Amino acid sequence: MKYRLTMVIVGWLISTGALAANPHVKMRTNLGDIVLELYPDKAPKTVANFLQYVGSGHYNGTVFHRTIQKFVIQGGGFTPDFQYKPTLDPVPNEATNGLRNEPGTLSMARAYDPDSATAQFFINLDDNKFLNHHRPHPDYYGYCVFGKVIKGMDIAKKIGALPTAAGGPFTADVPVEPVVIEEMVLASASSTDNPKAVETAAPAKSRKKTPQSKKEKTHG
Repeated sequence: MKYRLTMVIVGWLISTGALAANPHVKMRTNLGDIVLELYPDKAPKTVANFLQYVGSGHYNGTVFHRTIQKFVIQGGGFTPDFQYKPTLDPVPNEATNGLRNEPGTLSMARAYDPDSATAQFFINLDDNKFLNHHRPHPDYYGYCVFGKVIKGMDIAKKIGALPTAAGGPFTADVPVEPVVIEEMVLASASSTDNPKAVETAAPAKSRKKTPQSKKEKTHG
């Protein structure tokens, strides 16, 4: 009930223009802060879904469980001991919104089904053109971009460069030292502008790796 109420409120704020200025979300990690700007005009359902998880505290205490230098860092689904956090129903894929998986952009992770994204997200560390929408087929539908990093990209790159190994249900790409999202909160644009305020397998580039959700690899 609390989740549904939050979704209604967020949807109303977006539809009425109460969030006319793009909302900012501050992510505090044990390696530093990252500030995200979201695009409700381009991906309204995805942004509402993401803000619902932020508002419920879902992301607090989760980790970046998949980090690949010059590709992506992915998190939002597991605790440090690899317990999978329950999620809401999947959100429709809005990858046709014209936004691209360029360096610093924020996108939703998913499984092979284009409409299977729930809570997991990733930050692009490179120009991942193969993750963009190309045509309405599961192999080429793409991953929805719904925001970007506006502060702390150096932290994202630092996370992406960490040593990795197998961990939990994953055979590779898990940071040896956990990268914990200690808190994620909605913040006003003015506060984040003030430096004192504070899921089935697919290719990546040469068909190697793509963002995965839960235990499945994603398809791109």
